[in-house]
Amino acid sequence: MPTKSLDVAGQAQGPAEPIHPGEHLTEILQELGITQYRLAKTIGVPAIRIHEIVHGRRSITADSALRIGKALGMTPDFWLNLQRMYDLDVARTKTDTSTIEPLVEVSL
Repeated sequence: MPTKSLDVAGQAQGPAEPIHPGEHLTEILQELGITQYRLAKTIGVPAIRIHEIVHGRRSITADSALRIGKALGMTPDFWLNLQRMYDLDVARTKTDTSTIEPLVEVSL
């Protein structure tokens, strides 16, 4: 369920926008002082791939997750989970499941 964000006056603004993994990548690169170009060169991909990820126009694939994870000392699962969470958040905002009746009831 999307959370509400607060403006500077503390007023609820509605559901927060899903955060693309590229925003996380941008922050990490800035903290480490690594340019998009340097990362792309290091992991052997075109610079446009990193640029598009950073600007939220491209998803992080398994291939990109492996490469970025290796270069930044992180697991590929970290990057794939960020992408998965983003994709689910976007789908939740666009998809109405209220009319779907469960076919199976699961009890734990």
